[in-house]
Amino acid sequence: MPVRRRRARAALVLAGVVVAALVLGAVAASPGAIPPIPPGHLAFDPALVRRGAELAALGDCTTCHTANPEHPFAGGVPVATPFGTIYATNITPDHDTGIGTWSSAAFRRAMRQGIDRAGRHLYPAFPYDHFTHATDGDLQALYAFLMTRAPVHAVAPATRLRFPFNHRILLAGWNWLFLRPGPVPAESASRNRGAYLVQALGHCGACHTPRDAFGAERSGRALDGGQAEGWYAPPLDTHSPAAIRWSVDELVVYLRGGVAPEHGTPAGPMRAVAQNLARLSEQDVQSIAAYIHSSMHQGTAPAAVDRRVPTASMPGAAIFAGACAACHAANAPMTRAGNPPISEPSPVHEVTPRNVIRIVLDGLPWGEGVPQPYMPGFDAALTDSQLADLIAYLRARFTDQPPWPHLDDDVHRIRRHGDGS
Repeated sequence: MPVRRRRARAALVLAGVVVAALVLGAVAASPGAIPPIPPGHLAFDPALVRRGAELAALGDCTTCHTANPEHPFAGGVPVATPFGTIYATNITPDHDTGIGTWSSAAFRRAMRQGIDRAGRHLYPAFPYDHFTHATDGDLQALYAFLMTRAPVHAVAPATRLRFPFNHRILLAGWNWLFLRPGPVPAESASRNRGAYLVQALGHCGACHTPRDAFGAERSGRALDGGQAEGWYAPPLDTHSPAAIRWSVDELVVYLRGGVAPEHGTPAGPMRAVAQNLARLSEQDVQSIAAYIHSSMHQGTAPAAVDRRVPTASMPGAAIFAGACAACHAANAPMTRAGNPPISEPSPVHEVTPRNVIRIVLDGLPWGEGVPQPYMPGFDAALTDSQLADLIAYLRARFTDQPPWPHLDDDVHRIRRHGDGS
């Protein structure tokens, strides 16, 4: 079938689904508003607030809801989606622009059904399809924490989605198709806690699960690899690209932002996630690590690279020697200090070069007082062709995987647009 005809048929199918969703939304009963609570001080048990602080860290709430570090949780962060840009809302207890008028019932409805206090459907860039599994107690603790933050008067920019996705009525149909409320399905006793933390407030699948044309996570492919902010979120299931099997202890170190022997350190969006996870109790991080470990590829040592490949003559070899070897050669100080060699962390083994390109371009930012590695970015030092040559060399020299196809195009797109898709 010609490509043009296939595209036309796909467009007709999409249009039919959109119309059906509109009808569903139109006939669905309006959720209605929940009455506002009056201004005044809400009293919460300090222990509940402290637990809520941990849950907010688990949910990485600050990353999406803090555009200005001086005003945490005041919203304004742009979230790019295939349908347009959504701006995170103000979740401080400000009565005019935040959630200061929200009762705990209104908060629970937003978290579980994706419907705000006024009765408007929220866009599923807010991962209520995960938060819907949270327990009453955890939602109350998170509510207590947010309602005791400093109120900030801040109006988020208007969300900009293309037609027809700018009509919130469609989300009634989206929820009917994709929202599955209720508790996290029961696991074995040893996996229950980790499964709950990962699948509910941790919402790991929001990044690490592939999505379909409607922005929903693909059924049956939980934690099978996805995208986050222009980065590749690798699979955490049996398709994990890890060259060497993770241990639970290494996952704990990694999830708390440290350098995991033989695996490296968090980069890209995962860096902020790990900084937040470091605020959780060690027991909770251990549970998350144990659950992920049980789901991941049970790898062994990486397969031997065929050294007959003439990597020394590749153009990227000279670039590596000049830009990278001082830190990453076999006897370089960083390697001797215990940092894993390039051959062991997952990015060079992944199905896409996106993360390697981003790391070389952006580096690893310096965090004052944060015990994480620093790496300068090379965006200003390397041309597109030099960057592609270097990435090709890293893949050939340090793995037994086939070359990445279309590397020049990927470098160009990622450098210009931050996206290699």
